[in-house]
Parts: sequence; C-alpha cells; structure tokens
Amino acid sequence: MNILVTQVFEDQMKEILEEMIETNPDSVKGFKIYLDTILLNIPTKDKKYKKSVIFDNENIKDVEHEGFRIPFYHNKQKNTFIILGIIKI
Repeated sequence: MNILVTQVFEDQMKEILEEMIETNPDSVKGFKIYLDTILLNIPTKDKKYKKSVIFDNENIKDVEHEGFRIPFYHNKQKNTFIILGIIKI
C-alpha cells in the first residue's frame, strides 16, 4: 500500500506553512506532525472519511484538519492513496 502526494499538494502545503511561519511560528511543527500522522493513517481509516464535497467521484474522500480540507483518491486496483491537495475551508 502506497501513499503518494501530488505536486499541487506540495505547492499548497508550502504556501500554508510559509503563511503559518509568519503568523505563528510555534504552531507550524505541531500542525505538520499531526497532519503527517493523519495522512499516514489514511489507509487504515479510509472507511471513516466521507465522499469529497469537491469532486464527484466515490473514490475521492476528504480529510478535515484544523480548518483545511485534504482530498485524497483511493486507487483500489493499485492499492494506492493519492493526496490531491490541501484547501483552506
């Protein structure tokens, strides 16, 4: 089982972290560590998450974390989860 991230996610995450560093540098490390934990646990908690409100696809679900929505795609044939992006709610 693989968890992959798109370049879109990487770019959006970089912008979010840079903004957080400017406003509250102490919160960045905790935010990132907890988010990484959530993303690493997606395969075991996949059924917990609801269908994405952004995409019309049953295989795309959303994780919400501290005011952000993280859509991910589950490719069942390849047993891979792809993190599509991160959007402020």
